[in-house]
Amino acid sequence: MTLPATPSFRLDGRRALVTGAGRGIGLAAAAALAEAGAAVTLVARSAGEVEAAATSMPDADWAVLDVSDLEAVAAFFAERSAYSILVNNAGTNRPKPLWEVTPDDYDAVLDLNLRAAFFVAQAAAKAMLRDAVQGSLIHMGSQMGHVGGPNRSLYCASKWGLEGMSKAFALDLAPRGIRSNTIASTFIETPLTRPFFEDAAFKASVLAKIKLGRLGRVEDLMGAVLFLASDASGLMTGTSLVVDGGWTAE
Repeated sequence: MTLPATPSFRLDGRRALVTGAGRGIGLAAAAALAEAGAAVTLVARSAGEVEAAATSMPDADWAVLDVSDLEAVAAFFAERSAYSILVNNAGTNRPKPLWEVTPDDYDAVLDLNLRAAFFVAQAAAKAMLRDAVQGSLIHMGSQMGHVGGPNRSLYCASKWGLEGMSKAFALDLAPRGIRSNTIASTFIETPLTRPFFEDAAFKASVLAKIKLGRLGRVEDLMGAVLFLASDASGLMTGTSLVVDGGWTAE
């Protein structure tokens, strides 16, 4: 009897790009891909952290790229061979009640979380089409792209937008063998989020919603990134992998 073989999680021979890769979730995503054999390019707005991270990984390089600079994004992808994996990770947040949100807040959050994510993915996809490369676009969404949250009007708007964007990308790109999915995580403790958890009341409110009873760690997302990047998820596109400890189950 011949048993079916599990599709490989290995990424040998594939090239991957991770944005916002200097720390936190982006760094963990890059490490997961590198461990699985991908040649990873780490990008961020400044050199220090991504340079140090890239030297710690096999077959990795780095580049300075401000993903909100659309001309720089277009030039970056035009100058390089296509990547078969994109982790669209760069993002920000300005939590406050909706009545305190300013146009500057709106522009800061939506421009990075949605506008820049759109055009980075577009540029990556155009390069894949140009070079006839199949692969996977992975967008770092949030549980807040599936539910609402107090003081999260801008963040929710950007992450719900990312979900719709990814579904439409999936439909456009499926005939070319390019998949598009999101990872929707709960609160992950990173250098960006750690200061918020110094507020004991806020931390308690978060833990009350995470049914597994703890904050997320970047390691909790590494398997999800690897899964969506690899052949193991070969029939998944236009959907969201929710890693939220049960937050959205209630």
